[in-house]
Amino acid sequence: MRIISILTALLVIAALYGVIIERERLIGWAEAIAPAGASSSNAPAGASSSKTPAGASNSNATADASNAEEAVPPEDTPDGAVSVMAMRSTAQEIDGAVVLRGETQASREVDVMAETGGRVISAPLPKGSAVEAGQVLCKLDPGTSGASLAEAEAALAEAQAQRPEVEARVPEAQAALAQAQAQLEEAQINLTAAEELSKNGYSSRTALASARAAQRSAEAGVSSAEAGLKAARAGRGGLEARIESARASVARAESTVADLTIEAPFDGVLESDTAELGSLMSVGTSCASVLQLDPIRLVGYVPETDVSRVTLGARAGARLTGERMVTGTVSFVARRADETTRTFRVDITLPNPDLAIRAGQTAEIGIEAEGAMAHLLPASALTLNDDGALGIRAVSAEGTARFLPVEILRDTRDGLWVGGLPETVDVITVGQEYVTDGVPVVPSFEEVIQ
Repeated sequence: MRIISILTALLVIAALYGVIIERERLIGWAEAIAPAGASSSNAPAGASSSKTPAGASNSNATADASNAEEAVPPEDTPDGAVSVMAMRSTAQEIDGAVVLRGETQASREVDVMAETGGRVISAPLPKGSAVEAGQVLCKLDPGTSGASLAEAEAALAEAQAQRPEVEARVPEAQAALAQAQAQLEEAQINLTAAEELSKNGYSSRTALASARAAQRSAEAGVSSAEAGLKAARAGRGGLEARIESARASVARAESTVADLTIEAPFDGVLESDTAELGSLMSVGTSCASVLQLDPIRLVGYVPETDVSRVTLGARAGARLTGERMVTGTVSFVARRADETTRTFRVDITLPNPDLAIRAGQTAEIGIEAEGAMAHLLPASALTLNDDGALGIRAVSAEGTARFLPVEILRDTRDGLWVGGLPETVDVITVGQEYVTDGVPVVPSFEEVIQ
């Protein structure tokens, strides 16, 4: 019994070896011994309608049919034409929406930071609270800031009080200068008269010397008056500088006092709790994070093939998680592509008065655009010509292969929607890589399993 079992196992192994490993040789042997009329030598290679050779098992016929989808180099027919698989495609009008995926984002988001240091003396607001622009978020202990402000204001008032006195010194100095100049002119006249009288012997030398002394004294008085005028003007300039300095000190003190109260910059929602009562804040410490969700933005990235179809102000719709539909308008289209993905950012603004839409939700976006005529083709039908252009090979009216460039409009689960083709075209789906323009082809319009 053991010998029979061993022989049976050996026979089964030999049969499996012949069917699996030596399958091609076994099929060739079966075709060789089949009757002459059992197969047609003119049947296209890979066609699913070819007859099964006499004596061949049903499993081999099934295997041949399943291999019909494999793209193998087609053999030339006797008349020189190449057998290919093709499909007849008619253009259809597709909707003009540019479809992309994106997410919701807050229209504005800011971390409100402290601009001065101090201890928090206000009660905290819980996250999720709605806040209005100007509402107090954090209030700090003023400390000596109030005293510094009062001191700066007093210094400013003192400097401004000195202005009338200082301003009055300038006219006084100008009057003194005018008087000194008049005295100088009188002294010059007296000196001239004394010199003339002295020449004719009518005046003594003592009178002449006295006239000269009076002139020098008048010149000194003019110089002193000019110096006084300059000092008065300099005093007025110094006073103005002190006033401006006092004003700057007041502004700094007021800014310090104002920075003690941290307010919401716009209407929004708190994304975090405000600073806790009694905590110590330093410059740059976050008081709270505020989001503005009304209006809210949808942000997506459109490929460069579709960016020209997206325009500012275009209507857009989106389906959010939970099948909720929302609508808005395109508010921004990037001018520069992302260096990694080669896509362009698109922002869509939509109202959100009830704050039901949250930031960070996934959205499927459709942007309104002009419709287009397109063909739905399998991705495997696309090929490249010698210049690297993307397109398909079609069967021309003369029965030859012809390359036609295409533009991909949309990628779907069922295939690619492409434009740039005639309304009706016979697209080569199997064998397009083995023919060039002008080569005769024999198309077989049979459905190919994708």
